[in-house]
Amino acid sequence: LAIQFKYLGDAVFITPALLAIKNASPENEIHLLLPSEVAPLFSHLPWVKKVWILPRKRSRANLLKTLPIIKQLRLEKFDRSVDFGGNDRGAILSLMIGAKDRIASIEQSPTFLQKIAYTKIEKIIKMPASWVKRHLQLLESAWGINNKGSEQTEIASDPSLKDTAQSILEKHTVICHIGTSQEKKEWPIKKWYEFYQLATKAGYSIAFTAGPNEREQLLIKALKQLDENIFSLPSNLDLSLFLAILNQAELLISGDTGPLHFAAGLGKKVIGLFGVEDGVRHYAPIYAKNETIIGKPCTCTGELVHASVCKSLSPCMNSISAEQVFELLKERYPLKES
Repeated sequence: LAIQFKYLGDAVFITPALLAIKNASPENEIHLLLPSEVAPLFSHLPWVKKVWILPRKRSRANLLKTLPIIKQLRLEKFDRSVDFGGNDRGAILSLMIGAKDRIASIEQSPTFLQKIAYTKIEKIIKMPASWVKRHLQLLESAWGINNKGSEQTEIASDPSLKDTAQSILEKHTVICHIGTSQEKKEWPIKKWYEFYQLATKAGYSIAFTAGPNEREQLLIKALKQLDENIFSLPSNLDLSLFLAILNQAELLISGDTGPLHFAAGLGKKVIGLFGVEDGVRHYAPIYAKNETIIGKPCTCTGELVHASVCKSLSPCMNSISAEQVFELLKERYPLKES
């Protein structure tokens, strides 16, 4: 049983570790315990036996829904469980489900809860910064599982949504996701527009998208004020349909956020725009050099690391030029000459 209760975009990074477990013991069943909104990432992977869903928010009503699921999980009598989040909720679930062997990685000294919840704990300070490598290292340290396969992430979209997805995307082949969960990770709208002009002039068909929240949708609105002909995806897509749409595109361009990692997990060509130090350390190493553009070194250090808005007079993301992104687009996805 694998437990993952962290950010939506981080969930895909557990798949190389899950495949390492499966490859080490092909006869074993892989079960996942996830928040409900994360489930579409894994529901169509053929090597995952079952996806168990719990509400993310804690409330009395959700507790009443959760307890019967915990009871069912206990009846499975799992031999092993791994909590990739290493937080209190994962610890409680690990303890209640009661697999014989329960592991996790944590950042600080273990709390009393964590000491009784897990049979083995690995300290993050001893592990690589890359999330993919960190999860693989946890398995090697705790269970002696060596990764003999790829470190490529893997998810799958719902094949029944293919036609609907294609009708929404129309004939656009490149998707640009312009929002992120943190404003400091976003490439400026002016740069996106400069890139759009270069790409469309060269014959590329671009679709823009952003998260459904108000702040990110205002980014789409600001972009369309520069050109009313800009095409954007609907703002109310659920994750299953959004994944199906990504799977119909040829390439995705995005900052350091979930859709970038989703597209890579689907096996699509990607261009990731990185600048913020956290993203450069934890996420950029997952990608090949020709899949990323990294801005100048981030100067938001110390306490500024935790701010969601860039405080620098010279933001690292601003150092990435439209020409850089356009040149890499031509390299990654060259158009056929007519």
